[in-house]
Amino acid sequence: MALSWIRTAKPKHLLTVALKQPAACRTFQMTARQRSEKALEQMKETNPYFEKYASKIAAAQQSSPEQFLARLESVEKDKPKSGPLEEKRDYSELLNPKAPLREGKSSEDAVHRKLSDIMKIDLVEQRTAEEIKEIWLKYHIGKEVVCAVIPVDQYDLMMERAKKYPMFILPIPRSQGYEFIVLQFFANTVHFTPLINYQVHNVNAPECLNLALYTELRDKGIILMRGEYDPKVIGGQEAQCLVNQLQMFYSQQNEMKLALLETFTNNPDKFKHMDVIEELNNLKIGA
Repeated sequence: MALSWIRTAKPKHLLTVALKQPAACRTFQMTARQRSEKALEQMKETNPYFEKYASKIAAAQQSSPEQFLARLESVEKDKPKSGPLEEKRDYSELLNPKAPLREGKSSEDAVHRKLSDIMKIDLVEQRTAEEIKEIWLKYHIGKEVVCAVIPVDQYDLMMERAKKYPMFILPIPRSQGYEFIVLQFFANTVHFTPLINYQVHNVNAPECLNLALYTELRDKGIILMRGEYDPKVIGGQEAQCLVNQLQMFYSQQNEMKLALLETFTNNPDKFKHMDVIEELNNLKIGA
């Protein structure tokens, strides 16, 4: 599948206060924990990827049952009514695309990643774009990363769309079907996290893939890309699959894919996750 630019012991007084806690408050805490545990059991039965993230989900549930339960109830509230077959969907309909993965500075104000942190730029300034491309790709061979050399025109189109559609979801094939991954652009980086992690942890969801887009060699007509992924969550081929789809949606002129970005961002109630899966299948067939 070759696309144009593809290539990680308490004080006694505190104890006394705790013992004097009102019975109603203690009851509420117990009820919240029981309800959250019940919700976990339901998620375990309906989400085929629960086991993969069980330890992280359990940690969130144990640290704050009330907050955890509130998130799950919010998910269930937004879940569309559906028949038995629809229950097997990967919860892509439950994502609020306007809730950011990361809080804080806007992408315009954020500090960009620097190419000089990983490469001696002065040693390649006199090289041609083709020579730099060869050096960049060869350097990353055998490493647990994905990399690419992107033409400036494709990069400009990507960033133009990123401003309008900073978040999206992409599927990756699994033995049970497909798992959805949430992406978000932030400055010159793109962050990816599994949807199930995002639903539980929200802005604190751990990343499975992090891409950096370096613009220091823009005057040579190229943008260098490097992506580090978590091998405990996704493999190299899955990371490349995500990068392939990122290019497909954000760096190509395709009205169907542009419409999916538009719907997801501005009309999420009308967004159908199967349309994204179909686009991935078309990519596989084309390859």
